[in-house]
Amino acid sequence: MNFLENWLPQRIVCLTEETTEWLYLLGQEARIVGISGYTVRPRRARAEKPKVSAFLSAKIDQILALQPDCVLGFSDLQADIAAALIRAGVPVTVFNQRSVDEIFAMLYQVAAIVGCAEAGAARLAALRARLDDIAAEAGALVRAGARRPRVYFEEWDEPAISAIRWVSELVGIAGGEDIFPELAAEPLGKQRIIADPAEVVRRAPDIIIGSWCGKKFRPERVAARPGWQDVPAVRHGQLFEIKSADILQPGPAALSDGVEQLHRIIGGWMRASIEGTPR
Repeated sequence: MNFLENWLPQRIVCLTEETTEWLYLLGQEARIVGISGYTVRPRRARAEKPKVSAFLSAKIDQILALQPDCVLGFSDLQADIAAALIRAGVPVTVFNQRSVDEIFAMLYQVAAIVGCAEAGAARLAALRARLDDIAAEAGALVRAGARRPRVYFEEWDEPAISAIRWVSELVGIAGGEDIFPELAAEPLGKQRIIADPAEVVRRAPDIIIGSWCGKKFRPERVAARPGWQDVPAVRHGQLFEIKSADILQPGPAALSDGVEQLHRIIGGWMRASIEGTPR
């Protein structure tokens, strides 16, 4: 079946981090000829691969000079980049995954594109099994008397933007309840802006998790917001950071390191609630 290799892409440009990380995990990094400048996972990719794009912009001439036979992108926000490359004759695939199931589907399709469908499916099955285990552990805590904590996940601070769909779903898997489930269904950040910060106070989250894309989360600034001193999470010091590269990347990171951090934070709160520790 070696002749099939001739039909697989040999020179791939990844416009976002998740496909880069996934191809490295599959042992297919030799196929990558260009990556996003925002890539931090895996760290070695930054040293090994040319950086040819941001998120909303790309160095089209540099990408064309790499002579890619496959470009992988993410979301409607990269439509203009994709259109420019398509007009130049480059094969482009843009995924639009926003949910946990859609992330799994994207990862399987990318694995198939590079001839690793079987290996990809095995890795995805392991990730799925771990999510099931985490959900089962949360369920066991509820049966033992724990309450599911109300969780406010903030992915930007000015203006405040709440969790995207896959993050909201992972919060639920880990045992929490997203306090803005109606906003999680919105695909764009501007659609998840919290117009009135007092609404967070009214919904009284037990846990606040910050993941400010591209900058450090400052819990002291959140705690100092007007009226927020009465929020349970602020009263009891339940403010945490998860790095955006671990949770806001709709790929392997969110399904592994991201959800594990949610599991530790939320599971810790639930266990403490059983023991009677103030929360």
